Amino acid sequence: MRQPVNRKEEQTIRNIKAPFFVVNPKSFMYGNALQDLALEADRLAETYDIDILFTAPIAELAGIVSTCPNLMVTSQHMDDTNPGDSMGRVFAESLSHIGVQAVVLNHADHPMSFASLARTVRRAYENNLQTIVCADSVAEAKAAALLDPTIVLAEPTALIGQEQMSDRKYVTSTIEAIKTVNPNVLVEQGAGIRSAADVEELLQLGADGVGVTSGIVKADNPIQMMENMVKATAAFKHDRR
Repeated sequence: MRQPVNRKEEQTIRNIKAPFFVVNPKSFMYGNALQDLALEADRLAETYDIDILFTAPIAELAGIVSTCPNLMVTSQHMDDTNPGDSMGRVFAESLSHIGVQAVVLNHADHPMSFASLARTVRRAYENNLQTIVCADSVAEAKAAALLDPTIVLAEPTALIGQEQMSDRKYVTSTIEAIKTVNPNVLVEQGAGIRSAADVEELLQLGADGVGVTSGIVKADNPIQMMENMVKATAAFKHDRR
């Protein structure tokens, strides 16, 4: 009998290239609807040669990994825990084993102490997982950058799920602060993005990538909206060359 493949042994960290795009359906979608969105995102990643990180609930991750080779499949959370005597925890080895490539840490729904966040970032890298660390304020973004994550997501908690984007001062000040502390960290902006024009504006202001939830899942046509936003990201990439 053929032995199961240990994906962790085959997986190496894949560098994320700017500009990148993050599709974050949160818990709005599951099952066939989520799979359909992921398959379309996979096609867009290949067509437009853009790094697309696609987050999903824990139970959906393995299915998306198996069908979407062009996506960077991303866990919406990971706990500060090791394999052992615990239940209901999400740990790095399990995620890496099924082929997940990145994790979101310190989201407003899963806040972490700085010490726990530091340990979790380290454990992620030990298991070939990229990290997106969420930060609310400029000060928190600077502290997050010190941990050397792959990406710092600068997003005011009060604007999560709202229709208002971060103001330009917040966008530019967080980017400048993060890059001053750690120029190797990529900066994602993610609040209130509702259109391709919003994506273009944030990239023009200096963001390395953008992340979208409501702007896609609450659109009249989520797949078309996602494509419009990815096309705007690809156009920015082309124009920057």
